Amino acid sequence: MESGRRKGLNGFLSSLSLLCVILDIQLNGSRTQSVVSGVLGATHVEIEQHLEMGRKLLAAGQLAEALSHYHYAVEGDSKNYLTYYKRAAVFLAMGKSKSALPDLTRAIQLKPDFLAARLQRGNILLKQGNTQDAREDFETVLQRSPDQEEARDQLMRANELEELGEEAHAAHHRGDYSTTITVLDRVVELSPWDPESRELRAECYIRLGDPRKAIQDLTPTTQLRNDNRAAFLKLSTLHYNLGEHQESLGHVRECLKLDQDDKDCFSHYKQVKKLSKQLDSAEEHIEEARYQEAIDKYESVMRTEPNVPYYTNKANERICFCLVKNKMAAKAIDICSEAHQRDPRNINILRDRAEAFILNQDYEKAVEDYQEAREFDKESNEIREGLERAQKLLKLSRKRDYYKILGVNRSANKQEIIKAYRKLAQQWHPDNFREEAEKKEAEKRFIDIASAKEVLTDPEMRQKFDSGEDPLDPESQQGGGGGQGGQGWPFHFNPYESGGNYHFKFNH
Repeated sequence: MESGRRKGLNGFLSSLSLLCVILDIQLNGSRTQSVVSGVLGATHVEIEQHLEMGRKLLAAGQLAEALSHYHYAVEGDSKNYLTYYKRAAVFLAMGKSKSALPDLTRAIQLKPDFLAARLQRGNILLKQGNTQDAREDFETVLQRSPDQEEARDQLMRANELEELGEEAHAAHHRGDYSTTITVLDRVVELSPWDPESRELRAECYIRLGDPRKAIQDLTPTTQLRNDNRAAFLKLSTLHYNLGEHQESLGHVRECLKLDQDDKDCFSHYKQVKKLSKQLDSAEEHIEEARYQEAIDKYESVMRTEPNVPYYTNKANERICFCLVKNKMAAKAIDICSEAHQRDPRNINILRDRAEAFILNQDYEKAVEDYQEAREFDKESNEIREGLERAQKLLKLSRKRDYYKILGVNRSANKQEIIKAYRKLAQQWHPDNFREEAEKKEAEKRFIDIASAKEVLTDPEMRQKFDSGEDPLDPESQQGGGGGQGGQGWPFHFNPYESGGNYHFKFNH
């Protein structure tokens, strides 16, 4: 379509150049060097200088500069039909067909037999969907020049356009929106500057549940139709329902620029503005690690807009994330599961629920969630690394889980860990048992308890264990514990050296 527009414009400029040569000869033969009446009172020489500069700048592609010179030429001689025609050429080159139309009409008024201007005006009218007026121009050209091939072709297109328009409206009336769209595809091809056909096709796309294509059709209509507040409002609403609140806000503001008292636009603006502020504020809280404040804001989002699924889903997704960050495992699992039901292919929700399961020491479910997320996005390094870590933790949990040994959550702080250690160390102190079998079992349990305390109270070792490595396991070559048979000693002595009389000294 773009190449066709350039081809048409090049043809227009070529015909313009030929006309200029002929008309300049005619005008130079009849004009004098006297002052020409006009707004600026410019002389013929000055006007010709502006026309010449305009021509050169137009040829060089400097359209804005060329336009200013043609403005001077038109103001200097408002009776010269050629200057209007030349200025129309610049407007068309700039893509401003609506501005070119009055100049072509004025040129035709000044010279009714100016067929080139009629043909160009007919082309613009046809692209605007005004088949009746376009037909009149093409028929006038053919009456005076029956062999004009372009006029004949365009007249056939005008007839086709009228038939297609009737067919599209009939299909729309009976609710056949797919057929309406198919017909309107050809209509828009013939008249790309017609807002009505684009608006009708947008409505069909909305009916068929394709808001993206509706947006594509409605966007140019804001320029094709003057004061198109209805299109700006509809665009804002479509973006809003898609969760694109910033784009929604931009369009409704454009509506209010046209009329700040428009009730529908102002009402929608207040809603979008409020929601947008809450969403932005919530994300700022997350960036600042203020997760409870972010949760409160997202709960406000759901109260502000309970009827658009996107915002409820988004709020639940982000609340799930914040609960994990706050290490509230059980609540996070509930919220994440609800969010997952609403949006089962969302890998962020699966990732966050997997992390909540890890906090809850349910490693098998964590692996399952990461594997499911991996199916949806095989390229994500974050998901791959999360899956590997969950698998390591699952493997470790089947050997020795320091959190389970002490009976604490993965979110437990140092004080909670030491408290649990003291209680269990006193309970399983080998001196509390007399039978040899019980003493050996207590010894084993006591060593595990001491190892768990050593790992979980040391930030570096705890971080390694949380990443899926056992810092007291010689096989992992982490060197964190030494000891016998993989059991690390958190004491300054080996209890076996005391000859069986276990008098332990606790290092807290």
